[in-house]
Amino acid sequence: MSILSENVIPGNHGKVFGTNAKEANDLRRIRENLLKVEGVKNVVFNDDFPIEFTVHTTQMVEIKEVEKMVKSLGFHAIPKGLFSL
Repeated sequence: MSILSENVIPGNHGKVFGTNAKEANDLRRIRENLLKVEGVKNVVFNDDFPIEFTVHTTQMVEIKEVEKMVKSLGFHAIPKGLFSL
């Protein structure tokens, strides 16, 4: 494992996660709760199938923290592959 694969790195790229949440209300709850995680500055949803969201941060945030927060709401947050530089 590496820093890139275990953390959301600060910057414009963010980290993309897939989720099984479908309803607008559920997506709103995910956004609100993720914004409570220290270092998370923005959560952007792609509402097309498959539903994905991108987490942007101001500091390194462990992917496990994002997964744990979303799981506490009853949904999955599956990180997508690394972006190419």
